[in-house]
Amino acid sequence: MTDATTGSVTQGGAEGVRLQKVLSAAGVASRRVIEDYIVAGRIRVNGVVVSELGRRIDPEKDLVDVDGTAVQLDVSKRYVMLNKPTGVVSSMRDENGRPDLRRFTQDYEERLYNVGRLDAETSGLLLLTNDGELAHVLAHPSFGVTKVYIAKVEGAVTAQTIAKLTKGVDLEDGPIAADKARLLDASTGSAARGKAASLVELTLHSGRNRIVRRMMAAVGHPVTELVRRQFGPLHLGTLPAGKTRELTKIELGALLTLSRRDTRAGTSDGEQQENE
Repeated sequence: MTDATTGSVTQGGAEGVRLQKVLSAAGVASRRVIEDYIVAGRIRVNGVVVSELGRRIDPEKDLVDVDGTAVQLDVSKRYVMLNKPTGVVSSMRDENGRPDLRRFTQDYEERLYNVGRLDAETSGLLLLTNDGELAHVLAHPSFGVTKVYIAKVEGAVTAQTIAKLTKGVDLEDGPIAADKARLLDASTGSAARGKAASLVELTLHSGRNRIVRRMMAAVGHPVTELVRRQFGPLHLGTLPAGKTRELTKIELGALLTLSRRDTRAGTSDGEQQENE
């Protein structure tokens, strides 16, 4: 069992729950298979490889990973991906009566909340969960979780503009540079009517308010449509607009691994919460 002051795990003893039982309940594998994992040195508790089959842990305190991927031991936690449509505000109850997220969470027994925000006119990947600790890590700008957006913008974007986005542009709240930027299409939209448009993919870890729209406006290409395709290790894939699905075990493991790594790294505060 975990020592409250040191975070270490008791070697053996009657306290705690057998590791095989906990991981089996978490859906990792059968108890027999988990024993094979232990023998092969594939399981760690609080960063230490487990070597004995009789190891007991405290599921509420100890952190377990298998092959380097974190495992959620609390089966009451739920993680849901939403492809938020445009016209919906990122709130569980909007004071102005606009469409909010309640319609997407009402069929779940747990009280789910959104991690971060997308503005009403931005669509795409939004994570809903009842895991407050993970939500704090992922939503807080200081942890710098990477997001990937595809923006439809006015005008024909050039290679020079793409280079400027990665080099950095000056905004009213300070300079900002995209981690990555690439031109997907420079002839989309209503070009037939004499109005050129482009598709640009931007990768950012910034959490500044409406950052994609402001960056593109600063380089002369206002955004007309914006979708978030990726949030950390999560990809929107083919999930239709307005639909939800629970994260796969692989997705959840990657998300938990990221959040635990960032928590250990400990970064400083400094930017607003995202609201693209």
